Amino acid sequence: MTPEQRLADAFVALAGSTADRSSDKPGPLSVLAQRAPALLGTHAATVVFAPKGYDTAQVAGSNPQVSRLEHEAVGWREGPGHDCRQADPGPWAQVALGSRPTRQQWPHYTRRALKLGYTRVVALPLRQHGGTSGALILLSCTRHAFSPATLALGRSLADFTAVLLEGAREADRSRMLTDQLEQALTSRVVIEQAKGVLSTLRAVSLDEAFDLLRKHARSCQRPLKDVAREVVEGHADPNLTDPAS
Repeated sequence: MTPEQRLADAFVALAGSTADRSSDKPGPLSVLAQRAPALLGTHAATVVFAPKGYDTAQVAGSNPQVSRLEHEAVGWREGPGHDCRQADPGPWAQVALGSRPTRQQWPHYTRRALKLGYTRVVALPLRQHGGTSGALILLSCTRHAFSPATLALGRSLADFTAVLLEGAREADRSRMLTDQLEQALTSRVVIEQAKGVLSTLRAVSLDEAFDLLRKHARSCQRPLKDVAREVVEGHADPNLTDPAS
Protein backbone atom coordinates (compact mmCIF):
# COMPACT_ATOMS: atom_id res chain seq x y z
CA MET A 1 0.00 0.00 0.00
CA THR A 2 1.41 3.39 -0.99
CA PRO A 3 1.68 6.26 1.54
CA GLU A 4 -1.15 8.02 -0.26
CA GLN A 5 -3.36 4.96 0.04
CA ARG A 6 -2.54 4.58 3.74
CA LEU A 7 -3.42 8.23 4.31
CA ALA A 8 -6.71 7.93 2.41
CA ASP A 9 -7.51 4.75 4.31
CA ALA A 10 -6.85 6.54 7.61
CA PHE A 11 -9.26 9.36 6.78
CA VAL A 12 -11.90 6.82 5.73
CA ALA A 13 -11.39 4.91 8.99
CA LEU A 14 -11.71 8.12 11.01
CA ALA A 15 -14.91 9.09 9.24
CA GLY A 16 -16.31 5.60 9.70
CA SER A 17 -15.51 5.58 13.40
CA THR A 18 -18.19 8.20 14.05
CA ALA A 19 -20.71 6.76 11.58
CA ASP A 20 -20.60 3.29 13.19
CA ARG A 21 -20.41 3.75 16.96
CA SER A 22 -21.18 0.20 18.06
CA SER A 23 -19.40 -0.95 21.20
CA ASP A 24 -17.04 -3.33 19.38
CA LYS A 25 -15.80 -0.68 16.94
CA PRO A 26 -12.88 1.64 17.79
CA GLY A 27 -13.81 5.30 18.17
CA PRO A 28 -12.04 8.21 16.46
CA LEU A 29 -9.57 8.65 19.33
CA SER A 30 -8.41 5.04 19.05
CA VAL A 31 -8.29 5.19 15.25
CA LEU A 32 -6.17 8.35 15.33
CA ALA A 33 -3.79 6.98 17.97
CA GLN A 34 -3.37 3.66 16.17
CA ARG A 35 -2.89 5.11 12.68
CA ALA A 36 -0.70 8.13 13.50
CA PRO A 37 2.66 6.38 14.08
CA ALA A 38 2.74 4.62 10.69
CA LEU A 39 1.44 7.66 8.84
CA LEU A 40 3.76 10.15 10.51
CA GLY A 41 6.84 8.01 10.99
CA THR A 42 6.80 8.30 14.77
CA HIS A 43 7.31 5.57 17.34
CA ALA A 44 4.08 6.09 19.30
CA ALA A 45 1.08 8.36 19.65
CA THR A 46 -1.55 9.19 22.23
CA VAL A 47 -4.71 11.27 22.05
CA VAL A 48 -6.34 13.11 24.94
CA PHE A 49 -9.84 14.58 24.50
CA ALA A 50 -11.38 16.77 27.20
CA PRO A 51 -14.13 19.01 25.75
CA LYS A 52 -15.79 19.56 29.14
CA GLY A 53 -12.63 20.01 31.18
CA TYR A 54 -9.60 17.93 32.01
CA ASP A 55 -11.41 15.99 34.75
CA THR A 56 -13.48 14.27 32.05
CA ALA A 57 -10.57 13.48 29.72
CA GLN A 58 -10.72 10.48 27.38
CA VAL A 59 -7.43 8.88 26.36
CA ALA A 60 -6.28 6.52 23.63
CA GLY A 61 -2.80 5.27 22.76
CA SER A 62 -1.02 3.38 20.01
CA ASN A 63 0.18 0.80 22.55
CA PRO A 64 -0.76 -0.07 26.14
CA GLN A 65 2.34 1.56 27.63
CA VAL A 66 1.78 5.01 26.15
CA SER A 67 -1.95 4.76 26.80
CA ARG A 68 -1.18 4.16 30.47
CA LEU A 69 1.32 7.03 30.40
CA GLU A 70 -1.32 9.47 29.14
CA HIS A 71 -3.90 8.23 31.63
CA GLU A 72 -1.42 8.86 34.42
CA ALA A 73 -0.53 12.26 32.94
CA VAL A 74 -4.19 13.25 33.26
CA GLY A 75 -4.00 12.48 36.98
CA TRP A 76 -0.66 14.24 37.35
CA ARG A 77 -1.89 17.20 35.27
CA GLU A 78 1.41 17.07 33.46
CA GLY A 79 2.75 16.54 29.99
CA PRO A 80 2.32 18.10 26.56
CA GLY A 81 -1.29 16.98 26.28
CA HIS A 82 -2.24 18.79 29.47
CA ASP A 83 -0.34 21.96 28.54
CA CYS A 84 -1.76 21.94 25.00
CA ARG A 85 -5.30 21.57 26.36
CA GLN A 86 -4.76 24.37 28.87
CA ALA A 87 -2.78 26.94 26.90
CA ASP A 88 -2.66 25.72 23.27
CA PRO A 89 1.09 26.27 22.63
CA GLY A 90 0.61 25.86 18.88
CA PRO A 91 1.23 23.04 16.43
CA TRP A 92 4.99 23.46 16.27
CA ALA A 93 5.76 23.17 20.00
CA GLN A 94 8.03 20.17 20.49
CA VAL A 95 10.50 19.38 23.23
CA ALA A 96 13.37 17.06 24.03
CA LEU A 97 12.42 15.04 27.09
CA GLY A 98 15.05 15.00 29.81
CA SER A 99 15.97 18.66 29.51
CA ARG A 100 15.89 20.74 32.66
CA PRO A 101 12.61 22.51 31.71
CA THR A 102 10.77 19.22 31.12
CA ARG A 103 12.13 17.66 34.32
CA GLN A 104 10.93 20.71 36.25
CA GLN A 105 7.60 21.18 34.50
CA TRP A 106 6.65 17.52 33.98
CA PRO A 107 8.65 15.54 36.55
CA HIS A 108 6.44 12.45 36.60
CA TYR A 109 5.68 12.46 32.88
CA THR A 110 9.30 12.99 31.84
CA ARG A 111 10.60 10.24 34.09
CA ARG A 112 8.01 7.73 32.87
CA ALA A 113 8.39 8.63 29.18
CA LEU A 114 12.19 8.34 29.34
CA LYS A 115 11.85 4.97 31.06
CA LEU A 116 9.74 3.83 28.11
CA GLY A 117 12.48 4.99 25.73
CA TYR A 118 10.89 8.17 24.36
CA THR A 119 13.12 11.22 24.13
CA ARG A 120 11.14 13.74 22.06
CA VAL A 121 7.48 14.72 22.10
CA VAL A 122 5.15 17.13 20.35
CA ALA A 123 1.51 18.00 21.00
CA LEU A 124 -0.85 19.02 18.18
CA PRO A 125 -4.09 20.63 19.40
CA LEU A 126 -7.56 19.32 18.61
CA ARG A 127 -9.30 22.61 17.93
CA GLN A 128 -13.05 23.11 17.97
CA HIS A 129 -15.31 26.17 17.91
CA GLY A 130 -15.14 26.51 21.67
CA GLY A 131 -11.33 26.32 21.78
CA THR A 132 -8.85 23.49 22.21
CA SER A 133 -10.57 20.28 23.28
CA GLY A 134 -7.56 17.98 23.38
CA ALA A 135 -4.33 17.02 21.68
CA LEU A 136 -2.61 14.47 19.48
CA ILE A 137 0.73 13.67 21.14
CA LEU A 138 3.54 12.18 19.06
CA LEU A 139 6.45 10.44 20.77
CA SER A 140 9.84 9.58 19.28
CA CYS A 141 12.72 7.45 20.51
CA THR A 142 15.25 9.69 18.77
CA ARG A 143 16.39 13.20 19.62
CA HIS A 144 15.83 14.45 16.08
CA ALA A 145 13.17 17.12 15.71
CA PHE A 146 9.91 16.23 14.03
CA SER A 147 10.00 17.43 10.45
CA PRO A 148 7.70 20.22 9.21
CA ALA A 149 6.03 17.72 6.87
CA THR A 150 5.29 15.38 9.79
CA LEU A 151 3.84 18.19 11.85
CA ALA A 152 1.75 19.54 8.97
CA LEU A 153 0.24 16.12 8.27
CA GLY A 154 -0.27 15.50 11.98
CA ARG A 155 -2.07 18.80 12.26
CA SER A 156 -4.37 17.84 9.39
CA LEU A 157 -5.22 14.56 11.12
CA ALA A 158 -5.83 16.37 14.41
CA ASP A 159 -8.03 19.01 12.74
CA PHE A 160 -10.05 16.38 10.88
CA THR A 161 -10.56 14.36 14.04
CA ALA A 162 -11.63 17.47 15.95
CA VAL A 163 -14.26 18.23 13.30
CA LEU A 164 -15.56 14.65 13.51
CA LEU A 165 -15.74 14.76 17.30
CA GLU A 166 -17.56 18.09 17.27
CA GLY A 167 -20.02 16.76 14.70
CA ALA A 168 -20.64 13.65 16.79
CA ARG A 169 -21.26 15.76 19.90
CA GLU A 170 -23.68 18.00 18.00
CA ALA A 171 -25.52 14.93 16.74
CA ASP A 172 -25.76 13.59 20.30
CA ARG A 173 -27.12 16.92 21.52
CA SER A 174 -29.68 16.97 18.70
CA ARG A 175 -30.81 13.43 19.48
CA MET A 176 -31.13 14.28 23.17
CA LEU A 177 -33.19 17.39 22.40
CA THR A 178 -35.42 15.42 20.03
CA ASP A 179 -35.97 12.74 22.68
CA GLN A 180 -36.83 15.38 25.28
CA LEU A 181 -39.31 17.06 22.95
CA GLU A 182 -40.92 13.73 22.08
CA GLN A 183 -41.26 12.83 25.75
CA ALA A 184 -42.74 16.24 26.52
CA LEU A 185 -45.25 15.90 23.67
CA THR A 186 -46.22 12.38 24.74
CA SER A 187 -46.71 13.53 28.33
CA ARG A 188 -48.82 16.45 27.19
CA VAL A 189 -51.07 14.19 25.10
CA VAL A 190 -51.58 11.79 28.01
CA ILE A 191 -52.38 14.64 30.40
CA GLU A 192 -54.96 16.08 27.98
CA GLN A 193 -56.55 12.64 27.64
CA ALA A 194 -56.65 12.25 31.42
CA LYS A 195 -58.33 15.64 31.78
CA GLY A 196 -61.07 14.49 29.43
CA VAL A 197 -61.57 11.23 31.32
CA LEU A 198 -61.69 12.97 34.70
CA SER A 199 -64.00 15.66 33.37
CA THR A 200 -66.48 12.96 32.35
CA LEU A 201 -66.11 10.82 35.49
CA ARG A 202 -66.33 13.70 37.96
CA ALA A 203 -68.73 15.87 35.92
CA VAL A 204 -66.40 18.87 36.11
CA SER A 205 -64.85 21.23 33.61
CA LEU A 206 -61.54 20.46 31.94
CA ASP A 207 -59.78 23.10 34.04
CA GLU A 208 -61.21 21.60 37.23
CA ALA A 209 -60.20 18.13 36.06
CA PHE A 210 -56.63 19.32 35.54
CA ASP A 211 -56.60 20.90 38.98
CA LEU A 212 -57.76 17.61 40.53
CA LEU A 213 -55.11 15.72 38.60
CA ARG A 214 -52.34 18.09 39.63
CA LYS A 215 -53.32 18.17 43.30
CA HIS A 216 -53.48 14.37 43.46
CA ALA A 217 -50.05 14.02 41.88
CA ARG A 218 -48.59 16.51 44.35
CA SER A 219 -50.19 14.87 47.36
CA CYS A 220 -48.81 11.50 46.29
CA GLN A 221 -45.45 13.03 45.30
CA ARG A 222 -45.64 11.39 41.90
CA PRO A 223 -45.01 12.70 38.36
CA LEU A 224 -48.11 14.21 36.81
CA LYS A 225 -47.69 12.21 33.62
CA ASP A 226 -47.67 8.90 35.53
CA VAL A 227 -50.89 9.70 37.35
CA ALA A 228 -52.45 10.86 34.08
CA ARG A 229 -51.48 7.61 32.36
CA GLU A 230 -53.18 5.59 35.10
CA VAL A 231 -56.35 7.62 34.65
CA VAL A 232 -56.34 7.00 30.90
CA GLU A 233 -55.60 3.28 31.35
CA GLY A 234 -58.38 2.90 33.92
CA HIS A 235 -56.46 1.89 37.03
CA ALA A 236 -56.00 5.19 38.81
CA ASP A 237 -56.56 5.75 42.52
CA PRO A 238 -60.34 5.70 43.16
CA ASN A 239 -59.91 8.74 45.40
CA LEU A 240 -59.12 10.63 42.20
CA THR A 241 -61.66 9.14 39.81
CA ASP A 242 -64.65 8.30 42.05
CA PRO A 243 -67.38 10.92 41.55
CA ALA A 244 -68.24 10.66 45.24
CA SER A 245 -64.75 11.71 46.34
